[in-house]
Amino acid sequence: MKRNILNSFLLFAVVALTIACRTKKVVVSLPKSTDSTMVASTRKSENIKMLRENDLSFNTLSLKAKANLNINGNSNNVTMNIRMQKDEKIWVSITAIAGIEVARALITPDSIKVRNNFQSVYLKKPFSYVHRYTNKQVDFSLLQAIFSGNTIAAFMKEDAMLELENGIWILNGQQQDLAYRVVFNTLLKVGVDNLNDVTTGRALKVEYGAYQKVNAALFPSSIKINSIAGKQKISIDLDFLKIESNVPLEFPFSVPVKYEVIN
Repeated sequence: MKRNILNSFLLFAVVALTIACRTKKVVVSLPKSTDSTMVASTRKSENIKMLRENDLSFNTLSLKAKANLNINGNSNNVTMNIRMQKDEKIWVSITAIAGIEVARALITPDSIKVRNNFQSVYLKKPFSYVHRYTNKQVDFSLLQAIFSGNTIAAFMKEDAMLELENGIWILNGQQQDLAYRVVFNTLLKVGVDNLNDVTTGRALKVEYGAYQKVNAALFPSSIKINSIAGKQKISIDLDFLKIESNVPLEFPFSVPVKYEVIN
């Protein structure tokens, strides 16, 4: 049972998603409302395009964050090191406060690999394995968007409802069983993602903190992820220590011979 709980936690931490010197955060102040000059058109397609143009453009992204992981009330403070190569891979290392790496994971559009160093076990599954814990509409590009603070491409379609309410853009829609609501802030960046599976009751909420400049673009200084799947409640609070884009990265992942392969 202990193994199953820890493995589920690691999977969600990867899905869902080295102690470093904290860089001083220079956050960008939110305007009181969306600049009226940015409301470019009455055509939905042009406004959706306008919002997408504020996405962070990157080839690689390297993130270090202090994280609080809470599973059904059991809270742990760790450090998470996240590396991404756009559209190809997401690499995650979870380190305890003592500097000991607890787990490492590598996600691609086709597969998920998780190495649990704490219990010397290893999991390798097709990406579809995450659908045991999430809606079937969750794919690699959605995870990439969540960790980068970008819009989710699958939601930014003309069949969604996009409205400007009190100076705030709000996007609502549904893809099969997945209902979504995206609230943008007055910087025209994603403020909140709400995802709900209308058949199973599973829910995922992602909240982005104040944005800061990264290579002339905007990136959130923190991310809060809350998930409910049946009786299981998981939250991840990420407070970023270091953010680098378009730098050379390595994605090391190997499994010691002594590790047990689990299903």
